Amino acid sequence: MSKILLGVICGLLFGIIDVLIMIPLQYENNRKKIEAMLSAFIERFMIAFLIPNVDLGIHPALTGLLLGLGLSFPSAIITRAYAPIIGTGIAGGVLVGFIVNMVL
Repeated sequence: MSKILLGVICGLLFGIIDVLIMIPLQYENNRKKIEAMLSAFIERFMIAFLIPNVDLGIHPALTGLLLGLGLSFPSAIITRAYAPIIGTGIAGGVLVGFIVNMVL
């Protein structure tokens, strides 16, 4: 399997899972909910897409941890929801890293 295809598959799965986690959350209005879910999907997709396509010379799970933390941090600062955003970014990044290590 190519790294790009693996990144797309992992990105879609991670993005969908993160959006599903957000469904029960309450927002000011429907527009804000859609914007938040779209933003989260794109962020999670990019984290998972980059992990197999970035070679830092370390275990892919560590690459996932670094990318999950680094790419989640700006959203966490803006929303002030540090634990859930950074936590899912790191957990998902590490999980995708282990999947990459097994597949490639």
